[in-house]
Amino acid sequence: MSEPVPSITSAPEPLAVDQARRTRSYLIQMSIRVVCIIGAVLVDGWVRWALVAAAVVLPYSAVLIANAGRDHATHDTSPVTPAAAPALTELPDGAGSAGTPDSPDVPGSPGAPGAPGSPGSPGAGRVIDHVDD
Repeated sequence: MSEPVPSITSAPEPLAVDQARRTRSYLIQMSIRVVCIIGAVLVDGWVRWALVAAAVVLPYSAVLIANAGRDHATHDTSPVTPAAAPALTELPDGAGSAGTPDSPDVPGSPGAPGAPGSPGSPGAGRVIDHVDD
């Protein structure tokens, strides 16, 4: 089974998706306003005045909600921390034995005969003092 990939960005939703969501919200609220206006014409009494009040308040609230825009979406921006590697309490088996890259019997290793910097190789033991200006 694969684990879900953690998000490493706090990028917001695309602008087109945000505009579509805001437009849909505005159109739904304006449709409710039209229903309130039609209902205010058809009914009588206190319900009429409640529908008129709703028809007056809805445009203001619809604009406020539609213009709120991208501020209300939250994203997890916590840093991704990898699991710590276990600490070594002792050397693994075979460490420091013959055949490792630092051992003198492996050609090309630092201690091998003829390797650069080993005794007997050309230039061994030379110290060049160079100071950059």
